[in-house]
Amino acid sequence: MSVLTIKNLHAEVDGKEILKGVNLEIKGGETHAIMGPNGTGKSTLASVVMGHPKFTVTKGEILLDGLNVLEMEVDERSRAGIFLGMQHPAEVPGVTNSDFIKTAMNAHLEEGKNISLFKFIIQYDKAVAQLKMNEDLPHRYLNEGFSGGEKKRNEILQLKMLKPKIAILDEIDSGLDVDALKIVGENVTAMKSKDLGLLLITHYQRLLDYISADVVHVMMQGRIVKTGNKELIKRIDTEGYDWIKEELGIDDERVYVEEEKEKIMLGTCATKEALGL
Repeated sequence: MSVLTIKNLHAEVDGKEILKGVNLEIKGGETHAIMGPNGTGKSTLASVVMGHPKFTVTKGEILLDGLNVLEMEVDERSRAGIFLGMQHPAEVPGVTNSDFIKTAMNAHLEEGKNISLFKFIIQYDKAVAQLKMNEDLPHRYLNEGFSGGEKKRNEILQLKMLKPKIAILDEIDSGLDVDALKIVGENVTAMKSKDLGLLLITHYQRLLDYISADVVHVMMQGRIVKTGNKELIKRIDTEGYDWIKEELGIDDERVYVEEEKEKIMLGTCATKEALGL
């Protein structure tokens, strides 16, 4: 059972402090959810844990099973067992979906070892069927021409194939219709085990109707200000966040407002988004 520990984490972008002392611990077998209004630092937390170079950690620690995550490059964090299901998955022309996932799986194996093609195809086809994705998926370029819902299901496909220790799903419900949300929720729930710790970042209760959370956190002003259970989710769904702001004396819950068109993505080098195509 793995443990991701975040202690007093502070991070900034362009000189603006976004995370202001985040404390969080996720153990294998646990499902945590972080909710909160826009601009409070939720997606920034996900990006910082995964190692996005845009953000600078100024204070605090991130540990995975006692190892210093902040000393690892992005690929090292992935191989160590951290997975990020991105809010805005990048399109990668020229790289097929199956080649990308197979290469990623091989990168997680011991040096010199590779998954057999037969074993990969069996696992891949099974996961595609479970997610009710199109059969031509293996031959399509990674996320190119995918709908928003297809991109999100593709993130869950990668999660199913890579089998990480800790998975962070950043607004995986955005862009999904009711049917697709149900499929994603069922597949993530089926993966729950003592070997997987989950962190769900979401605005809406509807995701948590399909993926039950053990612990719910509310993030405002770049830190976790309240923690609870399903009752907290229900109250937020019916009353919003104003009662929390009033209870804690918070006037403006935001720390950062991105320009509408700006998307923070990992690994955008040589992709359409990075090239502005």
